[in-house]
Amino acid sequence: MKRGLPVLNEPAGSVRHDGTRNFVHPADVRGRFTRARRIVFAVLMLVYLALPFVQIEGRPAVFLDVVRRRFYLFGASFNAQDFWLVLFLLTGLALGLVVVTTLYGRVWCGYACPHSVFLEGVFRPIERWLEGPRAERMKRNAGPWTWSRFARKLVKHLLYIAISALIAHVFLSYFVSLPSLLAMVSGSPTHHLTAFIWMLAMTGAMYFNFAWFREQLCLIVCPYGRLQAAMTDEQTLVVGYDTVRGEPRGKLRAAEGDCVDCGRCVVVCPTGIDIRNGLQMECVGCAACVDACDEVMRKVGRPEGLIRYDNSDGLAHRPATKQRARLWLYGAVGLVWLVVMSLSFASRGSFEAHILRPAGGAPFVVDGERVRNTLRVHIVNKDDEARTFSLDPSLSDVEMIVPVSTVTLEAGGSRDVILIANGTLGTGGTVRVRVTSDGETRVLEAPFLTSGGR
Repeated sequence: MKRGLPVLNEPAGSVRHDGTRNFVHPADVRGRFTRARRIVFAVLMLVYLALPFVQIEGRPAVFLDVVRRRFYLFGASFNAQDFWLVLFLLTGLALGLVVVTTLYGRVWCGYACPHSVFLEGVFRPIERWLEGPRAERMKRNAGPWTWSRFARKLVKHLLYIAISALIAHVFLSYFVSLPSLLAMVSGSPTHHLTAFIWMLAMTGAMYFNFAWFREQLCLIVCPYGRLQAAMTDEQTLVVGYDTVRGEPRGKLRAAEGDCVDCGRCVVVCPTGIDIRNGLQMECVGCAACVDACDEVMRKVGRPEGLIRYDNSDGLAHRPATKQRARLWLYGAVGLVWLVVMSLSFASRGSFEAHILRPAGGAPFVVDGERVRNTLRVHIVNKDDEARTFSLDPSLSDVEMIVPVSTVTLEAGGSRDVILIANGTLGTGGTVRVRVTSDGETRVLEAPFLTSGGR
């Protein structure tokens, strides 16, 4: 093996040779990508904290009222009958993630994943502030327990719990609204026990994750890293090491390549890997190693970019391949998705109406030669204002009795209207009811049942 080449059987930074956990303590790093990440983190956290306060038409910008089955998203309102539209949201997010990964690798993990945003933007800075830089933290953790160590750990974990509780409360406000949340906080937990238990569970889960589990969530739980091989190709922009330029590595005066084997790229990695071993599942694309290596290259007077954002062809100094059929496929799928979504939202009405039969009892009653069917029309007002609905049975093949022909429903309200259809034994027919509100019409149909069939 050439001098300075990476040892292939080295364990990942968070796992020792015997399989036990090796806690990762990333070193501080400065640079353009680190600054960009911090700006993105700040913007995303500000959006997360501000959305419950932002009001659009008198309601929070994002309010998922599960109790009343009403959902408000940036001025648009939906109810439980619109839940199937979530399919477009989920598939759109999935398709967008696939396209972004194909183009830019795991930029989502490094810059926008909530786990990275809070861990790297809040919790690890607190740890560095209270316990010092990497070498100091590791030295103190390896030594005996002292009052200083105990006090630092205690304050850190108390802050972790407080911040986890704050994040959990903000998340809860998306489902109960901010005024309701403030009322809950000022009242007794027994008056809203379900919400209180959810808050405790979320606080505990986040504290456990950010205080202890950390990078293991990316390495063990999240499946995204394992799927990156299926979503990337030779032209995907990834964080990589230029082996042609850097090898064989060695100390500054003895190195034949540009890599001086300082290990700085390893100690700043939040998952503890050595990027010089090639693209790995554990890499979250944060570019901390890029900033660290560029800093070293400037100090030793060598060109930056030994570790950089580039595609596999560029890192290997091969001619770029331009054929990327998968992007055409993604574009076609995205176009279909956009058309279907647009048609689905355009066909969404302001109310729902369905004709149903009673849940219990006989479907019809025979009285001599006369047959009576009892049905009910279920109307749901999906609008944000009260609306009046008119029921017109004139299109039916059989005689209809509508005790209530006009119904007024409040915003988001629903009601069942009883209908009675009369016919003769064995004749059958179709029950039709036209429901109208503010020029919008639904024609409901159901078979008239008799003992002789339709």
